[in-house]
Amino acid sequence: MKLRQPIILLSSSSHICFIFNALIILTFIVISASYGENETDLHALLKIKSMITRGDLKSWNDSLKFCFWSGVYCGKQHRRVTMLILDSQGIEGSLSPHVGNLSFLQKLSFRNNSFHGTIPHELGRLPRLRVLNLGLNKFNGVIPANLSGCSNLEELDLSVNELVGSIPKEMSSLSKLSFLSLSYNNLTGGIQPFLGNITSMEMFFVVENPLGGSIPDTIRHWRKVKSIYGGFCNLYGTIPHSLYNLSLLTNISLQGNQLTGRLPMAIGAMLPHLVLFQLRANQLSGPLPSSISNCSRLRRIELTRNKFSGKLKIDFAKLGDLIYINLSNNNFGSNESDEMKFIDSLENCTKLENLILYKCEFQGVLPRSIVNLSDKLNFMSFEKNHLQGNLPRLIGNLVGLGSLYLGTNRFTGNIPSTIGNLRNLQVVDLSGNKLSGQIPDAFGNLSLLTKLFLSLNNLEGVIPSSLGKLPRLLNLLLNENELTGTIPSQLFQLSSLSIRLDLSQNNLFGSLPTEIGDLNMLSEMDLSDNNLSGNIPSSLGGCVSLSRLSLKGNLFQGVVPQSLSSLKGLVELDISHNNLSGQIPQFLEWFLLEYLNLSYNNLEGEVPMQGVFSNGSRFSVWENNRLCGGIVELGLPKCKEIRKHTKKFILFVIIMLIASTLFITICLSYVWCKKNKSQGSETSMSQRFLEVSYNQLLKATNGFSESNLIGNGAFSSVYKGLLDEDGIFVAVKVIHIKNRGAQRSFMRECEVWRNIRHRHILKIITSCSSVDFQGNDFKALVYEFMPNGSLHDWLHSSKRTSRLNLLQRINILTDVAYALDYIHNQCVPTIVHCDLKPSNILLDDDMVAHVGDFGLARFLGKTSKQNNSTGIRGTIGYTPPEYGLGNEMTSSGDVYSFGILLLEVMTGKRPTHDMFNEGLSLHKYASMALPGHVTNIIDVNIIKAYEDKIAKQNCEANAKRKEEHECFTSIINIGVSCSMDSPQQRMDIQTVLYELQHILSTLQNI
Repeated sequence: MKLRQPIILLSSSSHICFIFNALIILTFIVISASYGENETDLHALLKIKSMITRGDLKSWNDSLKFCFWSGVYCGKQHRRVTMLILDSQGIEGSLSPHVGNLSFLQKLSFRNNSFHGTIPHELGRLPRLRVLNLGLNKFNGVIPANLSGCSNLEELDLSVNELVGSIPKEMSSLSKLSFLSLSYNNLTGGIQPFLGNITSMEMFFVVENPLGGSIPDTIRHWRKVKSIYGGFCNLYGTIPHSLYNLSLLTNISLQGNQLTGRLPMAIGAMLPHLVLFQLRANQLSGPLPSSISNCSRLRRIELTRNKFSGKLKIDFAKLGDLIYINLSNNNFGSNESDEMKFIDSLENCTKLENLILYKCEFQGVLPRSIVNLSDKLNFMSFEKNHLQGNLPRLIGNLVGLGSLYLGTNRFTGNIPSTIGNLRNLQVVDLSGNKLSGQIPDAFGNLSLLTKLFLSLNNLEGVIPSSLGKLPRLLNLLLNENELTGTIPSQLFQLSSLSIRLDLSQNNLFGSLPTEIGDLNMLSEMDLSDNNLSGNIPSSLGGCVSLSRLSLKGNLFQGVVPQSLSSLKGLVELDISHNNLSGQIPQFLEWFLLEYLNLSYNNLEGEVPMQGVFSNGSRFSVWENNRLCGGIVELGLPKCKEIRKHTKKFILFVIIMLIASTLFITICLSYVWCKKNKSQGSETSMSQRFLEVSYNQLLKATNGFSESNLIGNGAFSSVYKGLLDEDGIFVAVKVIHIKNRGAQRSFMRECEVWRNIRHRHILKIITSCSSVDFQGNDFKALVYEFMPNGSLHDWLHSSKRTSRLNLLQRINILTDVAYALDYIHNQCVPTIVHCDLKPSNILLDDDMVAHVGDFGLARFLGKTSKQNNSTGIRGTIGYTPPEYGLGNEMTSSGDVYSFGILLLEVMTGKRPTHDMFNEGLSLHKYASMALPGHVTNIIDVNIIKAYEDKIAKQNCEANAKRKEEHECFTSIINIGVSCSMDSPQQRMDIQTVLYELQHILSTLQNI
């Protein structure tokens, strides 16, 4: 025993050593294997990077382990890539097939970039993948069939791409898929029955695809589904009954298809959780089931443009959450005396904002209960029905109303004066009824009113002067009534009127007040078929924006005033059936008229033969018995030769008078200059405008050569030049005289430059109005040259090797805000720029911003022939929505443009980017990121530069990043606040300036 004990000990020790060595070897094998797998992931990531042509992946380099690269997330145990998230990074390029080698990947999200090419089928080699989001890119080709290999896939988003082909059958094997979005592609082949096999489906989106086909009955297997969106997919046939058995459904949107059939009468019991019910623009028919009353959570019901019929029996009292009702363009008229009784039940819908029931064939009277609807009701329309009786006397109770459409019905009686209580009203349409009595003075209380339509009624009395108190009125239609009296001069002082003024077919009399010339924004004016008399006032020439003017059927006399030559935008002019005399004005030859009627007057002399007078189908001069000449088709007698000689003699006399006047003026100027010089007065060149000729500008720009061209626009081209006499670089803006509106733009800009001077507004050196060497008119503006070009170049030009950092961007935005504050709040009168955008922000040597291009500007509260017309409203993407509705241009519109400009500067995305469609805009894109996801939308160049700065400062990075994120949030919040749809909700420019200064101060301390 004594001898064996050591042997046993030795044996035990050897055993332990063996186990220890084995563990070391096993660990080495595992580590080696793990290292090899890490090498696989690294190689895959580098291959992905190699196929990206643009985007910030600078952190993907050897200085960091790949698990610390931006957008790369690794598991803690194996250090393998589990998530790859590069949303909204401005990435361009194609997706490498090597992505299929990231075998531990659970989430892949490249949403909102510019990836193109096909989706690699190697993605099917990722069995652990749960989320695949490639939405908002430019992928083309088909959906890879072998995505079915991603057996654990739960969310698949391929929306907003350019995919074609059909949905692959193999996808039916994705047994865990709950979210599928394929919207906004070019997929065909219908919604295939095999999709019903995906029993885990909860959210299904295929909006805006030309799928075709019918909705398969197999969707009955989607017992968990909550949302089905299949709008605008060319679907036809009936909605399968099985869809209504999906009791968890909250959202149904199948709008814009060709679906037929009826809704089941028990739909409300079958779909009790319905929140959105959207079937508009189909061909559904039959009655609207009253059981919809049981959908107590319903917030939006939109069934417009179908063929529903019969009495509307829904009890809206049970639908207290309703916000939006649109049942228009159906046939609900029942000929029953109480067919409008459903209005009573709407009293309980205290959240209701929109009630749209136009063209529904309703008859009878509006119940009195209509005045008890929600105080949140903003939009109400019953137009184009057969409603009768008086308008509700207490309609003024609907204090939240912004738009009231009751036109084209059979209403009678007076317009209730309580309508003046609706202080939020912007649009009133009562036209096409049988209303009588006078127009209430109370309309003058509606200070937000932009459109007032009272035409085609039996209204009488005078036009109330209180309508002249409506500072935002754009469109006023009072035609085809029985109005009498004179036109109040206050009406012509509404400088906001910019769309149409129609007072035709009434019994108005008296002369036109001279104030008519104040309507310098108005596009259409119709005063025809009244009893107006006197001369056509020369002040009418102040209406420089008119495109259509009708004064026919009145008692006007005298000659057509020469001042109308300023109405160069006219396309239609009708002054027929008056007592006008004198000759046809020569300036009408040069207008771009599409229609001219001078008939039934007392005009005399020769009919011109140029312009509109060269086409007999576009003008009429009948029953002017003393006219002669003109085109052969008129059949008028030839004019006597003596008249021609007389005209030549008169022309000779005029020329001689002009020449004499010019000679005298030159002599006087010479004497004045000599006198000035003798008094020792010296004025330096820097203190007065330079005088430059066409020839000087031609030389300065090397003959306006292409190599000197630095910008192009609708009205002008801008060239870099060097004035030899002074050796200074300039920017020469040459006006395209022949382009319609260019002349007006030039005059407007000249007027602006005479009134403003500011360090953040581009400095003008001089102007030139001359003729070129071919005798053509030549006009140009000469500005101080900005060596750093435009803000647009710095944001979007590929020629720029460097990008603006955050501090530079905020400084530029602050400079622009200073300029806007100056023209809005310090200039008298107030100036509105009307075309604020990056290409109109110029940068000097020190990157200080200067606002330029005031060609579309207008002066508020000032009568000016240079004020802009309704046809010119700025640049798409930067123009506020109210301008598209015809509203007047205001400083609030500039604030909107500034908000979009700010968001573009901070996100690097133009407002016209391809991604912004179907309801998504730059404003919405930014607002959705507030407050917690702002860094996801910030331009990657800003993020990277700021991260590098923090790293170099070797400071407390987390604290600095928090401050940085707060700054980003504050900046984006300013942009969102400025670009609200409603002008009343926008931040004013002085507050903007204060906020930006505060942000600048914060940034400088980080």
